[in-house]
Amino acid sequence: MSRRALTLMVAGFLTLVLGVVGTLLPVPYVVLSPGPTENTIGDVKGTPVISIEGRPTYPTEGKLSLVTVAYQGGPGSRIDLFTALRGWVDPTIAVVPEETIFPPATTAEEVEEQNTQEMTNSQDDATAAALTELKIPYASFVTVAATQKGLPAHGRFTQGDEIVSVDGVAAKDRETVSEAVRKHKAGEQVTFVVRRGGQDVTVTVPTAASADGTPIVGISMATGYRFPFEVNINVGDVGGPSAGMMFSLGIVDKLTPGAMTGGKAVAGTGTIDPQGRVGPIGGIQQKMVGAREAGATVFLTPADNCAEALAAVPDGLRLVKVETLHEAVQALDAVRTGSGAVPACSAG
Repeated sequence: MSRRALTLMVAGFLTLVLGVVGTLLPVPYVVLSPGPTENTIGDVKGTPVISIEGRPTYPTEGKLSLVTVAYQGGPGSRIDLFTALRGWVDPTIAVVPEETIFPPATTAEEVEEQNTQEMTNSQDDATAAALTELKIPYASFVTVAATQKGLPAHGRFTQGDEIVSVDGVAAKDRETVSEAVRKHKAGEQVTFVVRRGGQDVTVTVPTAASADGTPIVGISMATGYRFPFEVNINVGDVGGPSAGMMFSLGIVDKLTPGAMTGGKAVAGTGTIDPQGRVGPIGGIQQKMVGAREAGATVFLTPADNCAEALAAVPDGLRLVKVETLHEAVQALDAVRTGSGAVPACSAG
C-alpha cells in the first residue's frame, strides 16, 4: 500500500472516530416529546383523577383529557448530539436550549420541586375557578409559600402562615400584601399579623431593596382556599400548571347533570386562575400530538397559543379557541349539541 493511500485511510478512520465521538458528547439542549394523557373524569390505576366528597355528583361520559410533555436532558443528564440531531428531524419533537427549561443556577431537583408546587397551586385554582363558574361561594386567603434565604423574612415566617393583615390593612389577596410592602422605603419596618397554629402572631420585619430598588421582605405567597366541600385531584407524577383548565372542566362536569362531552374524546390545555381566565402554555405542538394519539378529536386551545397550534395541528384534531372557563363550557355544549357557535383558532 502506498504512503498516500495509507495516509488517506488513517485520516478517514480518524474522521470517522471523531464524528462518532462528537455525536456522543453531551450538549446543553432538552428534547421535548409528547407525554402521557390523563382523563380528568376517569381513573388512574383504579383511583378517580377527581373525587368530590360532601356534594352530590353526576355520571360522566367520554374524556376530558389533560396532556403533558415529556423531556430528556437537563443538568446532570444531558443528551448527546446524536439524540439532539434525531429530534431536529422529527416534526413531533422539539429541541430547545437547556436554559428554557432549567433557568441558570437551578438543578433538576429544584425544577421538579417547583413543578410539583405549581401543580398543587393549579389544582386549588382550578377548584376555585369551577366553583366560581357554578356560582358556589368559597373563601380565599393569602399564605406564605416560602421565604428567601438572605432576606429579612427568612426564619421569621413559617411555610403555611396565613397572612391576616399588613400594617393593619386586611390581606385580601397577594397584591394587597405586595402593595403594603411597597409603600415602605428600604430598611423600614413592616408589621404582619399571621395566623399560625390557630393563633394570631405579630411579625415585624424590615424591608430590603431588590435589584431594581423595589422594597421587599423576601416571602413567596400563595392563595389558600376554604371550600364548602372536599375536592381531591390525583394525577401521579404530572407537574406544572398547564392542566388547570382541564381540572376545572372535570370538576364542573362531575358537579352538573348530563355528560359535558356527550361521549366525545376531548383534550385540552391551559392554565387557569380563580376567576376562570385561561392562560397560554408551552409545548403545544407535542401536546396536540399526544392528544391525537390518545384518540381526541377536539382540542381546547388557549387563545394565545392558537397561532402556534395552527401551524402544527395533526390531522383529525379540531382546535377550539378558549379564553375563559365559561367559554370552554359553552363551546363544549355547542360541540355536543351541534348547535351554537364554536370559537375556532384562526390564522387572522
